[in-house]
Amino acid sequence: MKRRDALKLGAAAGAAVFAIGGRAQAAPKMLKASDVHPTGYPTVTAVENLGKKLEKATGGRLGVQMYASMQLGGEKEAIEQAQVGAVQFARVSVGALGPVIDDLNVFNLPFVFRSTEHMRHVIDGPVGQDLLDRITNNANSKLVGLCWMDAGARSFYNTKRAINTLADMKGLKIRVIGNPIFVDMGNALGANAVAMGYDQVFSALQTGVIDGAENNPPSYVFDHHYEVAKHFTFTEHLIVPEILAFSRPTWDSLTKADQDTLRQLGHEAQLDERALWDAKEKEALDKMKAAKIAEVSGLDKKPFQAAVKPVWDKYGAKYADLIKKISATA
Repeated sequence: MKRRDALKLGAAAGAAVFAIGGRAQAAPKMLKASDVHPTGYPTVTAVENLGKKLEKATGGRLGVQMYASMQLGGEKEAIEQAQVGAVQFARVSVGALGPVIDDLNVFNLPFVFRSTEHMRHVIDGPVGQDLLDRITNNANSKLVGLCWMDAGARSFYNTKRAINTLADMKGLKIRVIGNPIFVDMGNALGANAVAMGYDQVFSALQTGVIDGAENNPPSYVFDHHYEVAKHFTFTEHLIVPEILAFSRPTWDSLTKADQDTLRQLGHEAQLDERALWDAKEKEALDKMKAAKIAEVSGLDKKPFQAAVKPVWDKYGAKYADLIKKISATA
């Protein structure tokens, strides 16, 4: 489907009237979902599974139509479309949503989590629910925070050389998500940070517009970045969870019963995606080894942590209370 036609279809769905007060009023069956990742990716599959459950729970009134592989654009476009009701589900990184809901940027601070396990404890607990509520309760967001999704730990990869020490970062043109925290982080590490939409990364790596990027192993492998960027270093500088956001205009047109159903299915999707993620991450790591990617593990991260102190000094103070709660989470 051409992106223009898909957008028209999404806009038509957003303009439709949903079931109100238990009576269906020309409600379309399928709610539109957007994801930058391909079919079979954990976040995509989890939302598709949510759709099957939704269809069953509503007796076929509502379901989910997934538009994967950036059919409707990148994450910025997904957020904008959800805000106007052209798309109902937007699965996006906290990095992309941080400029909309500033409090989310606490998760974007480098090395804020001790490990992936620590991140999971945080998003499953009070801090995670509090931040989802801040999305929902912010009138300007025009979104509902439905659930969290795992995205693993992000590391650097590039086309030029192995990153064995902090000095190896110097001068590399590294793509980061378009968030000031990430731009400052990349620059603090000695790279030349380039803010760029995810949908542009592969071609930019191919053509040399950028030397590298940073992401998790499944994105690196299954979005084919490993085919052109052969050097991967497990810096794990960011452990940024992702969010499944729902369109507020659509949400407000749903019955309370349907809203409650979506909240419950969102909770189930959070755990469903996690199991899918663990399996996909192992598959990606195995594929990296088979492809003889030049992997650097066992990195001394202390110089990297020290280098990003200016980023913490610049952005961390206003999140002091949240950081304290994150640190206190076992």
